[in-house]
Amino acid sequence: MDLNQLYTELILEHSQNSENKGHLDHANCTERGHNPSCGDDITLELVCRGDIIEDASFTGSGCAISQASTSIMIDLIKGKSKEEAGELVNTFLSMIKKELNDYDKLEMLEDAVAFQNIGNMPARVKCATLAWHTLREAITKNQ
Repeated sequence: MDLNQLYTELILEHSQNSENKGHLDHANCTERGHNPSCGDDITLELVCRGDIIEDASFTGSGCAISQASTSIMIDLIKGKSKEEAGELVNTFLSMIKKELNDYDKLEMLEDAVAFQNIGNMPARVKCATLAWHTLREAITKNQ
């Protein structure tokens, strides 16, 4: 199995996984992200205690890429500080823009590295980055 096929399977698996999808009754930070060009629409819900993102979930709908990217991002940020989550956002967005391709630095993204070549499909970039931009906005508003 080649790496692209593995990444495709990972994206499909996460897009169908409902573990990170659902409403958090005790969320104290919510932010909506919407991509009008394709219809992706998510609401990111976070439980923050001080500087730590204790829990996260999302609701909404969209294509497999946006749903998988959101789910993978949530796996990464649970238990992280807002600063660490912000660093993950910056690293992910730099990877997508092809500004960063050092595997050692990308290792922090874990499964999110599956989106590394999404920059080759400009129409899909907004799908992959929607959750990450939404997280950045949520962190900024909840300082």
